[in-house]
Parts: sequence; C-alpha cells; structure tokens
Amino acid sequence: MAATDPTVNIHYSSQVPHDQPPKLMTSIKKLAESPGITFIPPTYTYTNNPHDDLAALIDTESKIPTVDFSLLTSGTPQQRSQAIHDLGKACQDWGFFLVINHGVPESLMKAILDGCQGFFDLSEEEKQEFEGKHVLDPIRCGTSFNASVEKVLFWRDFLKVFVYPEFHFPTKPAGFSELALEYCKRTRQVTRELLKGISESLGLEASDLEKFLNVESGLQIFIANLYPPCPQPELALGMPPHSDHGLLTLLIQNGINGLQVQHKGKWVNVNARSNSFLVNTGDHLEIFSNGKYRSNIHRAVLTNKATRISLATPTGPSLETVVTPAPELLNNENRKPAYTGMKYKDYLELQQSNMLDGKSILDRVRVSNSE
Repeated sequence: MAATDPTVNIHYSSQVPHDQPPKLMTSIKKLAESPGITFIPPTYTYTNNPHDDLAALIDTESKIPTVDFSLLTSGTPQQRSQAIHDLGKACQDWGFFLVINHGVPESLMKAILDGCQGFFDLSEEEKQEFEGKHVLDPIRCGTSFNASVEKVLFWRDFLKVFVYPEFHFPTKPAGFSELALEYCKRTRQVTRELLKGISESLGLEASDLEKFLNVESGLQIFIANLYPPCPQPELALGMPPHSDHGLLTLLIQNGINGLQVQHKGKWVNVNARSNSFLVNTGDHLEIFSNGKYRSNIHRAVLTNKATRISLATPTGPSLETVVTPAPELLNNENRKPAYTGMKYKDYLELQQSNMLDGKSILDRVRVSNSE
C-alpha cells in the first residue's frame, strides 16, 4: 500500500495566480535530492477541498480481476472461452486487470526497470539532450505532465518514446535501447493477443478490432515514470485522476506501490504481483466498444519512503486512423454511436497539450443523448 494518507481531500485547482506560471525545476529527482528538504514548494501543493468526497473514499476490500494469459493463448477451447469471458467482464466492470502467465521473462522486466533507473540517474545535461519540444516528438523527457500549462505541478519525472511502428530511443545509458526494443516487442505481442480476446468478448471476430483500428501499424509508446520520495506526500500528487488514450496500457513497477484505480466511486490501491502486468483500458477502446467497455480512471499517489518507478506501454490505433464505434457492434445491438470520430493523432495531441483532467478529452467526442 502506498505510504500516503488516503483520507486527504485533494482539490485539483491551483494556489498559484493564473498570471504567474510556476517556476519549473529541472527535475523532481534533483529537487527531492536537495539536502535537508522537508517541505515541498508551493508549486506542487494542492489545496484541500472538504467537498471532494471521492478523494476520501478508499476501498480496501475489492481486488482487481486476474486474467491468465496462458489460458487465452494455449488453453483448451473451454478454458479459452472462460478466459475471454473473464477478460470481457474485467473490461466492463473495472477497466483494469492483472495479467499473469504472459510469457515475458521476469529477468527482462527487471532489467528494463533498471534501465529506466539508469536513464533518470543521468546528469541533467545528458537528459536535456532528449528533452523534446512538441508533444508528438518521438523522444521527450521532462517533469510533471505538461508544465507549460499547469498551475500546480506533479511530483514526477518522465521519459516518453514512440517505439512502434518506428523505433526511437535515447542513446543513453548504454544498452538501454537494446533492452527496450526487446521489451516493447514482447509487450506488443501480449497486447495484441489481449485485443483479440477483447474483440471476441464483444461478439466480434478475433481480428475485427485489429483490422478496424489498424493496430498492426498502431502506435506504441514507452513511458517511464519516476516518483522520488516526497517529504509531504499528502499535499502533492504523482499524477492526477485521468484515463489513458489508446486501447490498452501495460504497466510494471519496481515493487513500490502508488497506483490507485477508481471503482464504483472509490479508490482501490493496486498491489501488483511479481512477474505480472497491470493492464487498463483506454479511451479508444471505450469509443470502439461504444461505451460498453469504459476507460479506467487512475492516479499516482506518493510516499515519503522510497522512489517508485513505473513503466507504461500504451498501444493504440495507427496515428491516421479515425476512431469510431465499431459499425458491426452498433448493428448487432441496434444502437446509435455514442461517440463522434476523431483521428487518433489529433486526439493524442489534444490530450497531451492540455492539463490532465479525468476524461475531459473523451467528453469532447461523446454524443449527448446517444441512446
């Protein structure tokens, strides 16, 4: 469980005047390692809001569902049918699930997390080589989420890299790029098998989702996150409540918990098993399924005990694909589209260029009174 007070009410608005953007530190890592730091700067502090009941509600009983990947890919027909059913139920009820027996070597998962640590341990000057200028630059590292528009910053450093269909990656530290190439290849295989099962769980052919959204040329992103110890974890956030763009995100972490997912109006602490993937559904799976499978809202809370590293690999449609609800699904269920079409590239740019706020970007393509 994350070492933070789950009863703290966090209000997602700024204490900083709108005409005074926060002064940006080079990195949170550098700030957190400042000698004798006991308080966080006001640019990272959120005001308390006693009316934000959702932030105070923690569900300690619920457990996220588990999907056995081996049954999906090599089980008997009955076992595979059950695995598909479990996968669909997890997407519908939670939008979040744990994947076990996935076939990716645990040694590779540990090595890639060590590589992420190595990148964040580079000097500030070395990391600035990969800073990037635009949200669609193929290699970009920085701090917070979008510091140019945020009034309160997040206690997080990041590295974001477009790794498929073209593989880009930083040249430092030595060996990191080769590890990432292999890791991304293996996680992409897992994702595509999960998407086949999800397609079948919707009553479609296994290949329908991939074909309709051009997943074979779909964008895969490598996102490494660093959350150093925070001296006042109850006053700051690693990442705010948000949903992901794309279809599915696979996530691993270094044994330090801090991920919370929203379920039935409460927050659930996610304590991952070793050698497993945490998987959440994205906005474009919600659009494709016409709202049957909803993208999951989650957030990153902080601890004052240890550094948390997480690695997310979201996979989406191709950048040029206009994502709409699946026509066959609409016909089968005799329903109207609940979402309007938008090119994935435009959606991605819109989300990454704004402040991260729940499902605010998805709401822009949602059709009112669609039933």
